[in-house]
Amino acid sequence: MATILLLGSGELGKEFTIAAKRIGQTVIAVDSYPNAPAAQLADFAETINMLDGNALDALVEKYKPDYIVPEIEAIRTERFYEYEKQGYTVIPSAKAANFTMNRKAIRDLAAKELGLKTADYRYATSVESLSRAVSEIGMPCVVKPLMSSSGKGQSTIKSEADIEKAWVYSQEGSRGDVSEVIVETFVDFNYEITLLTVTQRSGITLFCPPIGHRQERGDYMESWQPATMENSILKEAQQMAAKVTEALTGCGVWGVEFFVGENGVYFSELSPRPHDTGMVTLANTQNFNEFELHLRAVLGFPISEITQERIGASAVILATENSEKPIYEGIEKIAASPKTDFRIFGKPTSRPFRRMGLVLTYDNLEGNIVEVTEKAKTLASDVKIISG
Repeated sequence: MATILLLGSGELGKEFTIAAKRIGQTVIAVDSYPNAPAAQLADFAETINMLDGNALDALVEKYKPDYIVPEIEAIRTERFYEYEKQGYTVIPSAKAANFTMNRKAIRDLAAKELGLKTADYRYATSVESLSRAVSEIGMPCVVKPLMSSSGKGQSTIKSEADIEKAWVYSQEGSRGDVSEVIVETFVDFNYEITLLTVTQRSGITLFCPPIGHRQERGDYMESWQPATMENSILKEAQQMAAKVTEALTGCGVWGVEFFVGENGVYFSELSPRPHDTGMVTLANTQNFNEFELHLRAVLGFPISEITQERIGASAVILATENSEKPIYEGIEKIAASPKTDFRIFGKPTSRPFRRMGLVLTYDNLEGNIVEVTEKAKTLASDVKIISG
């Protein structure tokens, strides 16, 4: 069976590893710290700085993997082009990984080359250029590091006084060695969705039912599936997702994010891998969850259809303090609740706002998605993480 070099071993990598081990694949879990969630389950584990290109090269040479699967942004992704020249398969592709790991590349591709509708935007490399960008596009506006994830370094500028604070925060949250930021005009949207898009070697692209989500601090708090939306709007989002994934090339699951407002659909962001909001599929809302879909697309197994089996929601369990040995209180209440499940990610340490687990709720297809989501949110808030 295949050998998979997994670059990034958090909660998404853990679920991908579980899917891979269920069908006999070999997984090497790589992360910047020891005993990461996926490393606890993988066949082999390595701890390196993935921005160190030489360290990456050494791992590829050591394991000679069939597939190189990135799970995070902070990777020396330009090395991927060389790996492809050497005959290795990068998921989804070296081009996709390089473009999507940097917001500048993917936004310019979407807006300038593909003509997708996006928020008006500028780039900035200093407090001074940030101030100029804000004056050009107006307030309120959103500032994001070009390389980050889970909302790190993201903030909203509402007044002149916010500009310097936003710059400092963006640099604290930036991953890698890229200091540039993107400045976006604030889109007045009604809701936002993630459209999990599956590209296959056959050339057939499939879409999961749309996932709604709510964010705080740029990071998702709850997600639900399906999101309620007009079919014409969904079709427009699917066409945009197909267009951008085709341009980036490769196979796998993509998390394509959209804003939906009075003026239609706006392309927001794209991840070339399973998406955190897509963890709602762990509630068995689909015939295959997003990690199983990603694995099957990676291995070239044909996926004939994606079907909605029931409605579901997810809500994150967040830490509130620093701990070297986190202990969870309140899990029993989740376990006792009907049509409910949970995941504890197994992260060895905690810090304020770190995502440590997940509550999953579900109902039959005729159930009430709002009630299911509120239930997940309430149960997640009942879990407390304390120091051991």
